[in-house]
Amino acid sequence: MTPRRGADPDEPTFTERARRQQLIEATIELISTRGYPATSLSAIAERAGLSKAAVLYHFSSKDNLTRAALEQVIEQFSAYVAERLAQASGPREAVIAYVRAMIGYQQANRCQVRVITEMLLDDHGGTRLKTPGSHDTHGRWQALAALLTEGQQAGVFREFDVRTVALAIGGAIDGVIAHWLVHPELDLDAAAAELEEFTLNAIERRP
Repeated sequence: MTPRRGADPDEPTFTERARRQQLIEATIELISTRGYPATSLSAIAERAGLSKAAVLYHFSSKDNLTRAALEQVIEQFSAYVAERLAQASGPREAVIAYVRAMIGYQQANRCQVRVITEMLLDDHGGTRLKTPGSHDTHGRWQALAALLTEGQQAGVFREFDVRTVALAIGGAIDGVIAHWLVHPELDLDAAAAELEEFTLNAIERRP
């Protein structure tokens, strides 16, 4: 029996959505362990227990499938951060929550971080972007800049250029995570505390 579709004939069926998710999860696992270049459609099909033709039915190319995997990772990352920001009681607490959430998600989701690294960086775990600015998906620095602006307007933070400071804080977080990926013995909890102090020293009013 063919699974029923909704009112939209182009809407995927439940089975199709499940298969797509199965392929995305296999892709994330393979990219995180083998790297992007070694993650072929054949390898993804084998990991998912499907044929290569089935992979191509759901995603017409490796690029489309890996982009879908990256998009899912970033959406989950963004939702994790947004949930924690929603619990903050003020601008200062929101910025602290942002720093902690950025580190916390990546600490708990190393495979997903590898996908971001492999997909967006040209030197596999290093610092050179394939496309400058491509790591700033979903308006990452803009979101932090909005938090900083809110704090300035509330009189909590000193006057500074919010774009520059948002980029600096984001770069500091990225640098710590890049080091941790290569040196997993780094104490990320301690690093998060240092980044929190670093951020507050950069933005709070000085006596």
